[in-house]
Amino acid sequence: MEKLVNLLRENARLTNEQLAVMLGTTPEKVAADIARLEESGMIIGYSAIINEEKFDKNCVTAFIELKVSPQVECGYDDIAEIIAQYKEVDSVRLMSGSFDLAVTIRGTNLRDIAMFVSDKLATLKGVLSTTTHFILQRYKEKGIEFKTDSGDERSLVSP
Repeated sequence: MEKLVNLLRENARLTNEQLAVMLGTTPEKVAADIARLEESGMIIGYSAIINEEKFDKNCVTAFIELKVSPQVECGYDDIAEIIAQYKEVDSVRLMSGSFDLAVTIRGTNLRDIAMFVSDKLATLKGVLSTTTHFILQRYKEKGIEFKTDSGDERSLVSP
């Protein structure tokens, strides 16, 4: 199963026939294994890695650090579940370190992101503070490198 999962991580578009050849098994066994992985909740979805800068020039992505003070009846899981319901939110993760939750969101401009943070995230019960980082350039995501079309326009500097 581990080899199957790793192959799907690399390319979820491989057919059962292609996977079977790579794994030395039958397409039927691959299909059954994938079905078991899906039913057990180990595979919860499939998605494409989109070069947002090419797809939508107006797309802005932000990584937001949240410091949270869990309440008696509202812990980290409850706050994360509330945040995950917003359509702007791509991901929510509980973190170790200097902040508690990491939230990745997308908007059409910096103001959209700022309004989302100030109106929706910062006002949630238990949220102590937020720090927003705007993603300027993606170089690699989920193991896939983004190739830039143009060369580096900065001057080369050598010591």
